[in-house]
Amino acid sequence: MAQFSSGVYVYDAVRSPKARVRKQGGTFADVPAHDLLGQLLIGVRERGLPVDTVGDILIGTSTAVGEQGGNIARAAALWAGWPDTVNAGVVSRLCCSGLDAIETGAAKVASGIADVVVTGGVESMSRVPMMADKPAMAFDDTLGERTGFVTIGVSADLTAARYGFSRADLDQAAVTSHERAAAAPTSDSVVPIKTGEGSFLGADEGPRPGLDLAALAELKPIFGDDPSWKRVANRLPGVARPEVGLHTAATAPALADGAALAVLGSRSAEQALGRKPIAEIVGVAQAAVRSPLLTAPVDAARRALASAGITAAHLDTVEANESFAASVLLIRDQLGIEPAKVNPVGGSMATGHPLGAGGGVLLVNALDHLRRVDGEYALVTIPAALGLGAALVIRRMA
Repeated sequence: MAQFSSGVYVYDAVRSPKARVRKQGGTFADVPAHDLLGQLLIGVRERGLPVDTVGDILIGTSTAVGEQGGNIARAAALWAGWPDTVNAGVVSRLCCSGLDAIETGAAKVASGIADVVVTGGVESMSRVPMMADKPAMAFDDTLGERTGFVTIGVSADLTAARYGFSRADLDQAAVTSHERAAAAPTSDSVVPIKTGEGSFLGADEGPRPGLDLAALAELKPIFGDDPSWKRVANRLPGVARPEVGLHTAATAPALADGAALAVLGSRSAEQALGRKPIAEIVGVAQAAVRSPLLTAPVDAARRALASAGITAAHLDTVEANESFAASVLLIRDQLGIEPAKVNPVGGSMATGHPLGAGGGVLLVNALDHLRRVDGEYALVTIPAALGLGAALVIRRMA
């Protein structure tokens, strides 16, 4: 099999632990987004990154308002003590923001615009709640009708019904996610985050091993009576609505705070960085479908695999964001991937989904698992509202 080469390499990748958002104040509730991201920027510098080689910093954030507005990437870099001459900017594509930032950074390296780019994402949902930016598509009925905007849980229920996932299938996916997350090995790629004087969080919060399927079956659906269901009939005539809601609090992604970074560079950057690359980015793709279905990541994954010159059979692991149970089951079944290869360390149903940071977290998890199993190829996918999806394929080198 001929190997495709993009000329874009991953030299390092780190992430914070994911801290669950809680009503009484989560572990990262007192850590502003610039601090959370800044601690990772300090971390990659301490791991040996010569910051004077960095041509740009690109950070994804879904809700770019308030503390996450005003170019959080630049603010975090200055907070972390990086040189004033290092440029920085923000990418925002809803939940695809972090993966979009990585793909945009890869494009800069591939085009020769920059030799080294630091990319990733950050989301402090404790401090900047989802919908804090009051997007018009969600609050303006006229725009909502024209865009087909629905609560993403409605999209998940509709997708599950259309592709034949039962309530029992979805509940089992949640149990599996928690079991795998609870059993996940520790990783040197997870940078402990200081939360107060002498206090640090060093591991993901949320996994609950031993979840009982019978107990999950008693949970009430949370989107069955959502008012945005009325738009589905207008948007997708002939598509049947499920008789009852399918997803519950257990099969939805928990809210979380987190951040992730990847150091990308050309092959010639190896000398300046003083290290060899750990992986090559060999396939990238973004896709869009007529919302409210969550099928765009499948389209993006197929395009990314095709651009990498491989098939799903060559994959050693897949990190598919658990933006509801239906989304990960859809990737597994539509691409024909062995269940054991999909989210081997659990996912967002167990440990939470920090929106714009999600793509970077998935990339770190994929790289870690490839090393553990001595694998070669990994696929990363993530969906977003309004019918968006993104995918990336990497080939491990070390």
